Amino acid sequence: MIDQSNFKLWLSEKTNYSPKTISNIVSRLKRADSILPWFNDPLYIFKLEHNDTYQLLPCDVKSQLKRAVTLYCKYADDSRDKNIRNLSRHNVLSLFANIGVAEAYLNELGINVVVANELIERRAVLYSKIYPDSHMICGDITKDSIFEQIVDESIKNEVEIIMATPPCQGMSTAGQQAENDERNLLICQVINAVLRINPKYVFIENVPLFYQTKILVDGQSVLIPDLIGNKLGDKYVINKYVIDTKDYSVPQTRERAIILMTRKDISKTWELPPKDDCVVTMKDAIGNIPIIDPYVDDVSEQELLQMFPHYYEREKVALSISPWNIPPHHVKRQVVAMQHTPTGCTAFDNPQYYPIKENGEPVKGYHNTYKRQNWNTPAYTVTMDNRKISSQNNVHPGRLEFIDKSGNAIYSDPRALTLYELMLIMSLPSNWPIPCDTSEAFLRRIIGEGIPPVFVKKVFNNLIQEHY
Repeated sequence: MIDQSNFKLWLSEKTNYSPKTISNIVSRLKRADSILPWFNDPLYIFKLEHNDTYQLLPCDVKSQLKRAVTLYCKYADDSRDKNIRNLSRHNVLSLFANIGVAEAYLNELGINVVVANELIERRAVLYSKIYPDSHMICGDITKDSIFEQIVDESIKNEVEIIMATPPCQGMSTAGQQAENDERNLLICQVINAVLRINPKYVFIENVPLFYQTKILVDGQSVLIPDLIGNKLGDKYVINKYVIDTKDYSVPQTRERAIILMTRKDISKTWELPPKDDCVVTMKDAIGNIPIIDPYVDDVSEQELLQMFPHYYEREKVALSISPWNIPPHHVKRQVVAMQHTPTGCTAFDNPQYYPIKENGEPVKGYHNTYKRQNWNTPAYTVTMDNRKISSQNNVHPGRLEFIDKSGNAIYSDPRALTLYELMLIMSLPSNWPIPCDTSEAFLRRIIGEGIPPVFVKKVFNNLIQEHY
């Protein structure tokens, strides 16, 4: 049986192939395996070449299959020489799993999220549809019955790693930061789960203010990192970081607090991988997506087509790329303001086409609203309120499209980013298996809460390379 996951990992480490090329190589290998089931012997290629089905293939296809098999032979030899373990036994418990944004790539590494917990039923149901092989336990982790079920299932499934991404709204700069917000106390359930399950490793993610937040425990006010150290420091090596995901090939600036714990009987501690040499920009992520015009809610069909003569043909192209590449809906006054706003600028700087209210009065707001993003930098942090032109840093960078009769520069894409574009900026896989009947508004909010999964993949990949 071929080992697709580890072969992909080996190709990404040993070659400079693009992800698309790697996927093509794996597809060719699967086709060769369907013609002649793989066996690890130098005679495999010889027997494949003399197979009747193989002989009937076009020359270019035969060459591609042989190349894929040759690479797989090298992988098999390398695996044997280095005694690489089968990764299928690395089992994870995901706490506060939401719909599973963080774990989108873990299966590629041979890491299995065998147990997950989410409070909100709607999220838990969608998680189970995306990850049908994971056991989702839906319920309140502060309830004894739910907590015990999580612990029992984790022990039964030999969980080695706990991944916890507790809610950050109680300490986020975008939230109210109310003192003694009950959500901040959920770190106590994470600590208790670690003490009960005794995993080898722990991954905790939150906003940077996580390190400065105090909670009331046993009548005492204590900083969260001090509580973690007091409860787990005797048993675990605890590494604390503040990172920006743009440093790890994510096309988005997003600062996070990351804690990596390693049980002290493990010889090497889990650490972050080094920062990547290159930065992935908005242009890299979404620059190849053709112009998408917004749907203008408060005008007639005739006026819509006067504003955007190619609306429907552009909509058709957009949806052919992804069913989530849906033209956002806006009102005319906001769209017009953004049509006259260049890349990286805010409409508040427009001398004439300034943001206005429905009654015609000028809008008062921050200059990170009504603002286009930049092509040549990573995106700003994606928030939960990412569908509005009037919210912070939500507008597509746009391009100069034409000069109108009055001599005004008109810029394309006067709209918020599509859900598909947000997925790419969050580094989610373009083929992430989201059911087509999922609410777009629901997904937009969820994505604004998540941690970019490419960063998570790199952190877990570093664990595998160093420890297994």
